[in-house]
Amino acid sequence: MEQESISMEVVNPQAAGIDVGSRSHWVAVGQTEHDVREFGVFNQDLFAMADWLKERNVRTVAMESTGTYWQNLYAVLLSRGFHLILCNGKFTKNIKGKKSDVMDCQWIQKLHTLGLLTGSFLPDGQTEELRTYCRHRSNLLHSAAAASKKMQKYLRLLNFRLDVVVNDICGLTGLLIIRAICEGETDPKKLASLRHGNCRKSEEEIAAALQSNGRKDYLFALKQELDTYDHLRMKIEDCDKEIEKKLNEIIDSDDNKREHYLESKPHKRVNKN
Repeated sequence: MEQESISMEVVNPQAAGIDVGSRSHWVAVGQTEHDVREFGVFNQDLFAMADWLKERNVRTVAMESTGTYWQNLYAVLLSRGFHLILCNGKFTKNIKGKKSDVMDCQWIQKLHTLGLLTGSFLPDGQTEELRTYCRHRSNLLHSAAAASKKMQKYLRLLNFRLDVVVNDICGLTGLLIIRAICEGETDPKKLASLRHGNCRKSEEEIAAALQSNGRKDYLFALKQELDTYDHLRMKIEDCDKEIEKKLNEIIDSDDNKREHYLESKPHKRVNKN
């Protein structure tokens, strides 16, 4: 039987594909060996890539969102007037083809030429900056939580069962007692007297849980983790200030957002966190 072939329509005739890497970027403007070039990752290499694409009359470029290596390249090509498609790597892998016979950049270029790639959502500049602050704050919170768990571990090894008598060792009562322990206080009654008025346990119950075994190595490690926790909390406060500044900038620059912005309601009771 005669084999039938179906030709696919070329959607983007002047397209290029870029295989983004950590140390070099491979660029393809066609399916032959002469249509592929390798460029470095330094700033002058990115500008050289843009000049080469201009020489080859490329209008649209597709690339994979590989880690964070694509961001500087994306910014340079966008400033040079190229239409960019940033696609998830799983989309290029899901489309079956003779990927082993060609380079990755040529496979991306072929898919983009045929219009088979869809771009990922990219926020505007202000939203992207705000997202960076929020993600960094989330990482700081995870680090502070890890430091809190280590403090609880060393308190337990010191036989200070503070976690049994307070709900949160990093609350008002917990931090006061931990700071006193790090300053060298070992008397259970004096430590229990630091109890906050809202704490449900009595001073006698707290004093019974604070019987130290006097291990200096665990005390040293506790001091280190407390310093780390305090440092991270200070970083989180700085991050909150930057987020508030950025939010105010976004709201003030948009009349619609400024119109719908509501002031926060005053609360009588302030949460300790």
